[in-house]
Amino acid sequence: MSFISFIYEQINSIEVNTIGSIYKLILSMLLGAIVGYERKRKGQTAGLRTFSLISMGATLAMLLSIYVPQEYMGLKNGDPGRIAAQVITGIGFLGAGAIIQMKGSVRGLTTAAGIWMVAIIGMAVGLGMYVLSIVASGLILFILVQLERIEHTFSRGSESRIIRIKTADILHDISDYRRVLREHKIHLSNFFVEYDFETQETRLNLVVLVRESTNYIQLFSQFEQLHPTKSITLANQLSI
Repeated sequence: MSFISFIYEQINSIEVNTIGSIYKLILSMLLGAIVGYERKRKGQTAGLRTFSLISMGATLAMLLSIYVPQEYMGLKNGDPGRIAAQVITGIGFLGAGAIIQMKGSVRGLTTAAGIWMVAIIGMAVGLGMYVLSIVASGLILFILVQLERIEHTFSRGSESRIIRIKTADILHDISDYRRVLREHKIHLSNFFVEYDFETQETRLNLVVLVRESTNYIQLFSQFEQLHPTKSITLANQLSI
């Protein structure tokens, strides 16, 4: 048996061995890094290192799940799916950490879904499903890159934004703001209000759908004339 044939046999063996395990860890690291690079390119905190570690961790957990009953057959705890099953639950905590909620804006949902998917890919690598793992990684990149472009094309003219307004008085009615938005053909999806009675301030967060051609300078100028205004800011509402 040639050396190459030996390596190939070790890599594709259904039993856990050193050479096959090293190959699986390296492959899962690379697949995780590919997805992590795309997330880092979008400015997400979870990048190459995070996604690589998640993928490798899931692969190692899968290898342990196979190794325990392989080496200790007959023990009550020798369930090949027990350790792996906990990866699905545990990865949810990491996904939740990637989600940020800020006054009506939720960010990080796509990254959280990517973390969960990469963990599953790592488990698939641990099982020796190499082709499926590589295809799944390619599909993730297709979704994150190409489908995003398609999504932006179809949603052109209806971008989600948050307009934050701080007034120097207590607002009891926002009908004036609704009127100005209608004049600019801006749809108000939702709004959130915070009152500070000590300083007599109102913080109004308007979740709106706007067009790319919206004249924000004119819009904000009209807002400023409605009530004594301290500040007006514009923020994105995106699941990056």
